[in-house]
Amino acid sequence: MSTTALRIQPSTTTTAICSAINHIDFTLPRNYAVFRRPRNRNRTVSAAASSSDHLQICVKASVTAPNKLGDCPFCQRVLLTMEEKHLPYDMKLVDLGNKPEWFLKLSPEGKVPVVKLDEKWVPDSDIITQALEEKYPDPALGIPPDKSSVGLKIFSTFIGFLKSKDPSDGTEKALLDELSSFDNYIKENGPFINGEKVSSADLSLGPKLYHLEIALGHYKKWAVPDSLPYVKSYMKTIFSLDSFIKTRALPEDVVAGWRPKVLG
Repeated sequence: MSTTALRIQPSTTTTAICSAINHIDFTLPRNYAVFRRPRNRNRTVSAAASSSDHLQICVKASVTAPNKLGDCPFCQRVLLTMEEKHLPYDMKLVDLGNKPEWFLKLSPEGKVPVVKLDEKWVPDSDIITQALEEKYPDPALGIPPDKSSVGLKIFSTFIGFLKSKDPSDGTEKALLDELSSFDNYIKENGPFINGEKVSSADLSLGPKLYHLEIALGHYKKWAVPDSLPYVKSYMKTIFSLDSFIKTRALPEDVVAGWRPKVLG
């Protein structure tokens, strides 16, 4: 996100006032305490205050900390795309447990993310990221069709294992099979899905692997095994990207977000 600095040229009157001020003694007594209000570095910029060239995006708000991004991996996918394309944007944090009326007017289904593109609010991370790629092609994040399905089933098998209450139902094996397939792929084609450079496929899979690591670690005491070194290396690389660090959810939010599915 960017801000614009305003420069004020000094006038004759301003110079005279500054000269007069220089003769005033501003020294405070030794026992006089000065208090400064701390800056709110996580404030959300309102629509009225937003720059006209900034993209507007509605995302899930944190449920564990004020003025923080929530745990939606699809919101992070879109934010990662904007970050990697160096697009300025303003976030509107939405409490999905108590959706405000203004948000429901933009997104009647009450889902996030939604992004304002060409004066229209566009839902669905698949549609949004494709539209961003077409509208802002540089740097290119697209991926060849034959690579678009790489790692695609990891998220669904992760959810199946996370929700499972039967250790022998095969859900852990299903996840391990998908991770093993991905490990072999990255070994031969990495470090990213499309080779040497990050692509839209990585920006989609990365947030899901982040949820996998935190949720399974918390609820199952489970981690990606050492026998899958290329998966572990891939996760470490993705999670260390500046864009990822900037847009990731708090671990507490990820845990809270999956609790209803685990306990339900």
